[in-house]
Amino acid sequence: MNASRILEQLMQQAGGKQAAGGVDVKGMLEGLSRQLGGGQQGGQQGGQQGGQQGGQASGGIDMKSLLGGGALGLLVGSKRGRRLGGKALKYGAIAGVGALAWKAWQNSRGGAPATLTEGEPVERLGGQAHEQRSLELLQAVILASRADGHIDESEQALITEQIDALGADRELHDWVEQQLRAPLDAEALARQADSPQAAREIYLVSVAVIDEQNPMERAWLDQLAKALALEPALAGELERQAISAG
Repeated sequence: MNASRILEQLMQQAGGKQAAGGVDVKGMLEGLSRQLGGGQQGGQQGGQQGGQQGGQASGGIDMKSLLGGGALGLLVGSKRGRRLGGKALKYGAIAGVGALAWKAWQNSRGGAPATLTEGEPVERLGGQAHEQRSLELLQAVILASRADGHIDESEQALITEQIDALGADRELHDWVEQQLRAPLDAEALARQADSPQAAREIYLVSVAVIDEQNPMERAWLDQLAKALALEPALAGELERQAISAG
């Protein structure tokens, strides 16, 4: 599958969409790089591309159509029952998910130094590790967007068409269709996390597409936080970071 390609494009486009709101995605990622130092070359390139190319629509995809009124916008920001225009979608949280999740963890611990067991932010991963994390985050986005039960079969078809337009291969296409129909299972999603950092990112991207005022969606977040074994203080900090990133 080519999940990492799709996720990188979404992060870039979300960064461009949010640029007018004053969120410095590039600076945020550079700050993360300075904090951690070194890192895998593939992950560095991915992070740099996410910041430098955030305002560009990859592969000729129109960003407004994708994240505003298009099929993926329908998925994460403007489907039935939500405010129109993508206002429920927190673009900055998607654009800098790894850096924001790391920052939230540090804030919750008073700036304590990291350990190797925490795992790397998605922007710094390369190779198969990047592909696997991307798949986890795409799954989190899809499941969170379904938490209010408002995606019907015609909307599912539109969403898979938009994913295809981003360049999804056949295997990823079939996987997306499966996720759009699979039971909502927070425990199963949580088991995909391969590190504490992965768990934080899964929760953060879920917050990014959730309308906290919707009881069903709020309940999904609560289930997910429990399944991911996130301390209440950390879950709250992740939510604050998502909202502040906008």
